[in-house]
Amino acid sequence: MKRISRRNFLKVAGVGAAALGLAACGGSSSSTASSAASSSATSAAAENVTIKVAAIETGYGAEMWKKVTEAFTAETGIKVELTTDKKLEDVIGPSMQGGDYPDVVHLATGREAALTEQFIKDKNIAEITDVLSMKVPGEDVTVGDKIIPGFVNDNSTTNPYADGKTYLAPMFYSPCGLFYNKGLFAEKGWEVPTTWDEMWELGDKAKAEGISLFTYPTTGYFDAFFYALMYEAGGEEFFYDATHYAEGIWDTDAAKTCFDIVEKLASYTNPITPAQANDQDFTQNQQLVLDNKALFMPNGTWIVSEMAEAPRADGFEWGMTALPAITEGGDRYSYTFFEQMWIPKGAENIDAAKQFIAFMYSDKAADLFAEAGAAQPVTGIVDKLTGDNQIFYGIYDDGAKAALGAFASYKSVAGLGTQREVFFDPVNALVSGSMTKDEWVSSIKTASDQMRANLT
Repeated sequence: MKRISRRNFLKVAGVGAAALGLAACGGSSSSTASSAASSSATSAAAENVTIKVAAIETGYGAEMWKKVTEAFTAETGIKVELTTDKKLEDVIGPSMQGGDYPDVVHLATGREAALTEQFIKDKNIAEITDVLSMKVPGEDVTVGDKIIPGFVNDNSTTNPYADGKTYLAPMFYSPCGLFYNKGLFAEKGWEVPTTWDEMWELGDKAKAEGISLFTYPTTGYFDAFFYALMYEAGGEEFFYDATHYAEGIWDTDAAKTCFDIVEKLASYTNPITPAQANDQDFTQNQQLVLDNKALFMPNGTWIVSEMAEAPRADGFEWGMTALPAITEGGDRYSYTFFEQMWIPKGAENIDAAKQFIAFMYSDKAADLFAEAGAAQPVTGIVDKLTGDNQIFYGIYDDGAKAALGAFASYKSVAGLGTQREVFFDPVNALVSGSMTKDEWVSSIKTASDQMRANLT
């Protein structure tokens, strides 16, 4: 089996590092708006409208899009002119510059060409808040009711203008969390920690048996980890303020909680981790879990394919859990990468395009996507998956909440490092003992001041 790295997974899947959430089912998403949109789309179908759909061809292939668009036409009568390509920006970019827009675009943020970001910056993306209250074509349930709880919130660039409205819809997703060997836990009679206090207790037990509590492939894997931790420590408001470098945010109790946990986790990390935390040797850190030399590592669902041919301890079985809660009974989070779908403001058939987006959350569409290995963030999706994917994607059915969003982008400034360099690379130094937590926090504060002053 071909190994797929996290880097390649994100490239192949077209997933942006900035995984994004939908706005809450409120605001302008009234039943009247829903009825009007539905009625308009029905009329569009009656008029034999053809919508243009442009979708990035990823590792899931192009055939699934052909099947889904055919199913949409069969359900609504609205015809689809489909364009798919691995370099979609090159195909649709020139015509869009001339004012010829697709009605629907499936293209995530975070891609090198940054076409979606450009449309966001130019405010050329249509609002789709009312889609949340629309009935899914062919079903007696609304889009908002179909989306997994936690994916529907108001904190990131599906609402890029912070106006309480929705502009980008979540598509195929991949949950992240702490991966471990279920076989080892069964052998030792250990329970997976549900709080950080339980995590430290387990760390002491494991240490007594020569096993480290934690490792990580590279410091880059701390993005998903730290985002989930920020949600746990301070909720959506803190996460938004922190990821937009709000003045004084790193002096708050929530921030201190995050820094304290990372500092303590560093002391429980396998000491050889920093030396192997690079693009050449990172799989050796992942191997620590397979060899029962470390219990947990932050990772995503691609880890199974990536390490498929790697040796492992007898009885090894992949397990995945959300981050432990900070307090007993507190919220637990799993960060999620996912792709997005949107409507250009200049599209000719916006009402019909909204119907197409609504259909993406139908059972029929979810079935067709699942056949290709792509998972929609819809309730019941786990039942459509097989093998390890059932375990991984079931994390939200088991009570975990989805952490969505990322640090805001900023203009390039001489001497100012990337977000990874500022926030996450110092974890290596924390583990080795060459940097203190206070030094780390001080550098973050200094960099954040510059980031805030140069937000794009």
